Amino acid sequence: MARRKKIYEGKAKILYEGPEPGTIVQYFKDDATAFNAQKKDVIEGKGVLNNRLSEFFMTGLNNIGVPTHFLKRLNMREQLVRACEIVPLEIIVRNFAAGSLASRLGIEEGTPLPRPIVEYCYKDDKLGDPLVTEEHIAAFGWASQQDMDDILSLALRVNDYLSGLMYGVGIKLVDFKIEIGRVYDGDFQRLIVADEISPDSMRLWDIESGQKLDKDVFRRDLGSLTDAYTEVAKRLGVMPKQATHVAKPKLIN
Repeated sequence: MARRKKIYEGKAKILYEGPEPGTIVQYFKDDATAFNAQKKDVIEGKGVLNNRLSEFFMTGLNNIGVPTHFLKRLNMREQLVRACEIVPLEIIVRNFAAGSLASRLGIEEGTPLPRPIVEYCYKDDKLGDPLVTEEHIAAFGWASQQDMDDILSLALRVNDYLSGLMYGVGIKLVDFKIEIGRVYDGDFQRLIVADEISPDSMRLWDIESGQKLDKDVFRRDLGSLTDAYTEVAKRLGVMPKQATHVAKPKLIN
């Protein structure tokens, strides 16, 4: 079997050329990183869970009219997505104080915010993805004012969808981050949700116990990351409730 051409390899995924023009195959790795990759490990089964969960969330967004790059899942670790030009920003939506916001502003972690707060970080691992303002974004031409209006609208729609979905299964959506891509139909540009939506890119707390069900389990050494992600998948119906372990599939080149 001919090897596919690798386009890019990041901390959690590998991108390959897709079978058709304008498509990309997104492969989910088992690698886990935290603190800008200062902490690293390989967590067996994490990539399988994130692939399935991202498929679930992206499909749900597509179904309610929020455009995404997701086309279909190919196998346990891969999905076919639409190629797009990534806006060089991480869009963070916060519903409760946690992580850097809590430490930056001296707010107790878990404090409900008066309204969802949307923050932007410039995507650059070497710089540690620094926080930026809309003034920076406009000045450096990363996105136009119309883009920013559309990005804000997309981010809040994603927040509404995910918050309701999680609340329905007893999980609090503390915060999450997404990436946005540009696609072109002739001269017409459209913005879509890209990259992935998974517990790697969210903070999820059990409503009753406060148990963390996201990558903070790895960041803070709170237990098994795959157990936490499996619990999320079970509650959402992505995996059978009796499932206890995600097997690592054999890779065939």
